Amino acid sequence: MADIAIKDWVRAVTLADIPEGQAMAVELNGKRIAIFHVEGGEVYATDDGCTHGAASLSGGFLDGCSIECPLHAGCFDVRTGEGLCDPIEEPVQTYSVLIKEGDVFVQV
Repeated sequence: MADIAIKDWVRAVTLADIPEGQAMAVELNGKRIAIFHVEGGEVYATDDGCTHGAASLSGGFLDGCSIECPLHAGCFDVRTGEGLCDPIEEPVQTYSVLIKEGDVFVQV
């Protein structure tokens, strides 16, 4: 990680603010981004809006690496953005995440 210039990343949140198995939304560079802290400690970021119904994904049900949209129960893989079931037809945008000194940075 020493090779990565931190200036290319936007600080999103402190990792301790998101318990494992939870998600939270933040606004970064004018975009609403969902940050997911999955069981096992990995952290992922996607657009917060579902591509099917524009509901907030951070308000959905996180199960492992799958987030279920609270509006129509469509699921996405938070690692890849891929839709996992109907009614999802388009993937959600994902973003690279970096953890440095307890802070979560996102490349937006």
